[in-house]
Amino acid sequence: MLRVALAQVNFTVGDIKGNQRKILRWIGKARKADADIVAFPELAISGYPPEDLLLRREFLDDCRKSLEAIAPRVRGISAIVGFPYLSDGVRNAAAVVANGQVSPVATKIHLPNYGVFDEKRYFTPGDKACVVKMGDARIGLSICEDLWFEDVAEAQAAQGGAQVLVNISSSPYHAGKGGEREEMFRERALANNAFIVYVNLVGGQDELVFDGNSVVIDPGGNVIARARQFREDLIIADIDYRRARTASRPVRRPGRSAVPVETFDIKTTPRPRKKAASSRVAEPMEHLEEIYTAIVTGTHDYVRKNGFNKVVIGLSGGIDSALVAVVAADALGRDGVIGVSMPSRFSSRGSITDAEKLAGNLGISLVRIKIENAFKAYLRTLGGVFRGVPRDVTEENIQARIRGNMLMALSNKFGWLVLSTGNKSELATGYCTLYGDMAGGFAILKDVPKTLVYELAAYRNTKGKPVIPQAVFTKPPSAELRFDQKDEDTLPPYATLDPVLDMYVVNDMGVDEIVAAGYKRALVGAVARMVDGNEYKRRQGPPGIRLTPKAFGKDRRMPLTNRYHIK
Repeated sequence: MLRVALAQVNFTVGDIKGNQRKILRWIGKARKADADIVAFPELAISGYPPEDLLLRREFLDDCRKSLEAIAPRVRGISAIVGFPYLSDGVRNAAAVVANGQVSPVATKIHLPNYGVFDEKRYFTPGDKACVVKMGDARIGLSICEDLWFEDVAEAQAAQGGAQVLVNISSSPYHAGKGGEREEMFRERALANNAFIVYVNLVGGQDELVFDGNSVVIDPGGNVIARARQFREDLIIADIDYRRARTASRPVRRPGRSAVPVETFDIKTTPRPRKKAASSRVAEPMEHLEEIYTAIVTGTHDYVRKNGFNKVVIGLSGGIDSALVAVVAADALGRDGVIGVSMPSRFSSRGSITDAEKLAGNLGISLVRIKIENAFKAYLRTLGGVFRGVPRDVTEENIQARIRGNMLMALSNKFGWLVLSTGNKSELATGYCTLYGDMAGGFAILKDVPKTLVYELAAYRNTKGKPVIPQAVFTKPPSAELRFDQKDEDTLPPYATLDPVLDMYVVNDMGVDEIVAAGYKRALVGAVARMVDGNEYKRRQGPPGIRLTPKAFGKDRRMPLTNRYHIK
C-alpha cells in the first residue's frame, strides 16, 4: 500500500523563501499523516506563472538553491516539488526529494502555448517520460499538460509499468473546468489501468485563479479522494497499487510514436500500516457558488499579495458597484473596504440612498464627495473652447473622469487600492469611460457579463441576511450621466447582448454563424463593431479576474491598429 498526500497549497510568484517555508511546513503535515510521498503543485518554488522572471539567471539560481535547502530536511518521506530547472535550457521540472537529497528530475514534455499560456517562450520541452520506483511500486511522474495528452501516460504505464500516475499541476480556473478535468482523468485511469493522483495549485495570481480540485482516481475511474475548491488542503489516500498490476497493462497504440521512458530508483519502500487513511471526497460547488468563490479568492489574493490593506470603491447605487463591494467585504472583511458616494446633478435620490443602505448593511465605511462643483469648474474651464458646439457624450464622460480622479486621489493619499466596477458587457462594447469608471488597480468583474452580475448578486443575497437592497435589482441599469438615461438607450437589452458577446468574443464565431443561431444581422454587426472598435480602451484598463475560457487580457490579443472590420 502506498500512502500519498496531495498538498494543495497557495504559493506566491517570486516569494521563493516564503514558498520554501510553506513547502517544509506542508511536508511536516504530510509526514505527521504517515504519508510515503507528498506531491506539490507545478513550479511550487517559483510560483506560477513566473513569466519573464524565468529570463533572469539569478532567479533560476535562487530557485535551485531553495530546492537544495529543502532537501536535507526531507527524511522519512519523499516529496515531489515543482521548480524551474536550468539544464540545457530552462525546463519546467519536478524533483523527487528523498533521503535528504534531490533525486530524479522529471521535465515537462508538452508545453502549452495557447490562451493564457506562453510556456514555449520560456521553457525547453523534455523528451523522456519519468517513472520512479519505490520498492515494487512504480510511479509515473508528469507535469500538468503531459496528462492532457495520451502519449505520456501510455508510455509510463505500458513501457514503464507504472501503476500510479502522479501529475503536479497549476491549471487555471474557468467556470466548469474542474468537471472537465476530472472526466479526462477518468479516461486516463481506465485506458492505462492506473491510479491517477492529481495535485493542483490554489489561489489567485494576477488575472488567474486556481481552484485546486486535487483528486485521486482509481483504475476503475472512481474518485477516492477530492480536495476542497479554492482552499488550501491536504488530501491523504492509501493506494493499493498492486490492484493495477493484476489486470492487463496497456500497450502502445499502432501508429503512435513511443515516448521514451526513463526509470529511477529512489531507494525507499512504501511502509505497511495497520490503520487505513481516512480519504475525504469533497463535494464540488454548484455553478454560482463556484464562480462567486473564484471572484472572492482572486480579489483577496490580488489585494493581499500586493501588500494592500484596504480597497476603495465608487458606490453608484447600481448593481455592479454593489456586487464589487459585497465581494470585497467577503474577501477582505468590512474593515478593509471603503465605499465612496459621488453624486452629481443627474444622480437619482434612490441611487444615493441605495448606496447608503448597501454600505450600512455591509458595515463598511462610506465617504461622501459631491462632484457638482468640480463638474461646473470643468465646464467653465472648457467653455471657451466648446462654445457653439452642442453638448454630447463629452460632458457625460467628464463626470466619470472626475469620479475616477477622486478615487485615485484617495488611493494616492491613503494607500487604498481602487477596485473598478465595470463588467464584461460594458468593457466589450466600450460602454465605459477611459480614465473614468475604468480607472483603478483591479477589475474584479472584468470577465463577468451583466446578466451574470445579477445572478451572482441574487445568489449572494441568499447567503445569510440579504445585503444588496432590492431596489438595486429592479431599477433599469443607468450610468446616470444625463437625465433619464438608460443603458438600453445605447445597448441592446443585456439578455440579448450577452449571448452574442459570448459567441463573438469567447467562441470566436463570425457574424454569419451568430446570425444562423437566430440573431438579427443588424444587431450582430452593430455589436461586433462595438467590440472591435474599443480594443484600445480595454488595452489600457486594469487587470481583472479570468472566469471564462477567453477573457479580455492575456486570452484575447487583438491588434490595436487593425483594418479588418465587420462589413
